[in-house]
Amino acid sequence: MNATPVRPGAEAVAGKGWLAAHKWLILRRSSQIGILLLFLVGPWFGIWIVKGNLNFSYTLNFLPLADPYVIVQSLAARQVPEKLALTGAAFVVLFYLLVGGRSYCSWVCPVNLMTDLAYWLRVRLGLKGSAHISRPTRYWMLGMTLVVAAITGSIAWEMVNPVSMLHRGLIFGLGLAWAVLLAVFLFDLFVMRHGWCGHLCPVGAFYSLIGKFSLARITLPARAACNDCMDCFAVCPEPQVIRPALKAIDGTAPLILEANCTNCGRCIDVCSKDVFAFGSRFNTTVAPVTGVPHPAPK
Repeated sequence: MNATPVRPGAEAVAGKGWLAAHKWLILRRSSQIGILLLFLVGPWFGIWIVKGNLNFSYTLNFLPLADPYVIVQSLAARQVPEKLALTGAAFVVLFYLLVGGRSYCSWVCPVNLMTDLAYWLRVRLGLKGSAHISRPTRYWMLGMTLVVAAITGSIAWEMVNPVSMLHRGLIFGLGLAWAVLLAVFLFDLFVMRHGWCGHLCPVGAFYSLIGKFSLARITLPARAACNDCMDCFAVCPEPQVIRPALKAIDGTAPLILEANCTNCGRCIDVCSKDVFAFGSRFNTTVAPVTGVPHPAPK
């Protein structure tokens, strides 16, 4: 009789307690839902803390914020953005240069809530099969959105961008947007693990380019304590970013510098040995690997 498989993070829950083993997940969900509510309390209840949407907004009637990806598409379409939009985009770029570009994906993007739900269901339903799409495909998608903008003279991608469609839909009604959002959900559930966010989404690809130079990073201060439980690989939406730092491949420091790390904190939560922590890109001298190297994951 086969033993029931232990879900990733079970050892962390047993060792640290449920709250400590879900701390970053709770904070991340609070951020995603809280940001959504800031946008929605205005049109829903007349409390205008934030006006606009994720493409462009005013916070407290004085702070402009604009999506730099939309600005780049505008420039590709030969549409010169207003000075205020450029200022708002500069604020956003500076912010993500500090906290990590793809932090947008795990701490802000509302579609992430939906794709995480698809992954949660996928695990619990025991769905194992997965299509294969190369992760660099998202950069081809990013390039195509800019080419289309240049050819059409419009920000065409924003008409079908699931992020924009979901955000608009919550305010004005989903309409036909439900079909696109349902397709993304079903794709992640039945076709490919982390398929949309991890392999296709051009928004994530764009923010990863900013994240390449960001200050905040996942560090591995207790790398030598790793017991090869593989829980971090199981929960990470971008597991390829972990191995070089965890296994000291080619002398890599205990620091994840790969641009596609989303700084979601999943690896911190599920690790019973507290191998991972948030830090900065300058944390390169913490606890090196000692003793016999761990075998590389297959």
